[in-house]
Amino acid sequence: MLLKGDQLAGHLERDLRPLYVLYGDDPLLVIEAADAIRAKARQQGYTEREVLTVLPQFDWGTLLAAGGNMSLFGDKKLIDLRIPTGKPGKEGSAALQQWCQNLSMDNLLLITLPELDWREEKAVWFTALVNAGVAIKLVAPTLNELPGWIIGRLRRQQQSAELDGLKFIAERVEGNLLAAHQEIQKLGLLYPAGQLSLAQIREAVLNVARYDIDGLRDALLSGDIARLTRTLDGLMQEGEAPPLVLWAMSEEIRALTIIRAGMDAGKPVDMLLKDAKVWGPRATPVKRALQRLSTSVLEAALQHAGKIDRLAKGIGQGNIWEEFLRLGLRLAAAK
Repeated sequence: MLLKGDQLAGHLERDLRPLYVLYGDDPLLVIEAADAIRAKARQQGYTEREVLTVLPQFDWGTLLAAGGNMSLFGDKKLIDLRIPTGKPGKEGSAALQQWCQNLSMDNLLLITLPELDWREEKAVWFTALVNAGVAIKLVAPTLNELPGWIIGRLRRQQQSAELDGLKFIAERVEGNLLAAHQEIQKLGLLYPAGQLSLAQIREAVLNVARYDIDGLRDALLSGDIARLTRTLDGLMQEGEAPPLVLWAMSEEIRALTIIRAGMDAGKPVDMLLKDAKVWGPRATPVKRALQRLSTSVLEAALQHAGKIDRLAKGIGQGNIWEEFLRLGLRLAAAK
């Protein structure tokens, strides 16, 4: 059975299965889902817990042994299996499939995985887990969906806010759900139940956005001018090295230029993406950017990046951060 994250609470109210799989890339969602399953398990008498982490050279016999070792007091056991790489390997695949064939309510297996791509979701071992138990895919809300997620969290503590206040929080946390969770809890401690004003939110919420290079690349590809501006300003305030910023922007521009030239020559875009080593979650935003950007715009952007490179080496005059912004706006505003 495959469930979405928001279906887990309703499921646990009705049922508890001997096998659960959590997978996703946001720590808060994974932690909360795992806590909910563990809490339900404790209510059902799973008083013993064993944690296993799959690191290099992990002995998969340990998992099978954990399922066979009965408690001295006859208590039911929860086995917390964590696979940080999301790849159990050949031996692990066989062990997991064997476990699925011998499920018992005496042992509840909770497996935690990172985000999986579509190929990994079709792997034999993962399909066996989904068919035998319950798999919950935990997907973080997008920036556009984040205000809705925040209002749901505020509602839990009998608070609410207008859209401008919700957007203010969303912009400050930049998709960092752990940070958003902390800020929402802070609002619950500072103010009573009821409607929160924008002034109250502004006063309480810190700027906890994680301005990083990946965020800059995402903003560049999506053409999100507001996010691009915030991210560049955040990187400057945090003292990020200009050569690293230039490298990140130049790499994206160079890859886009090569792929765009291939598209202009009539080559299949999927083949070009593969040759440029663009795959997984990054492929979709790159395809969207290519729909917006022409070869002439990209070639001009490369020349602009060359100018910034000379500026970083002390050749020429100008403010390097202003040039980063001009370069970003050149790409974000292109149609």
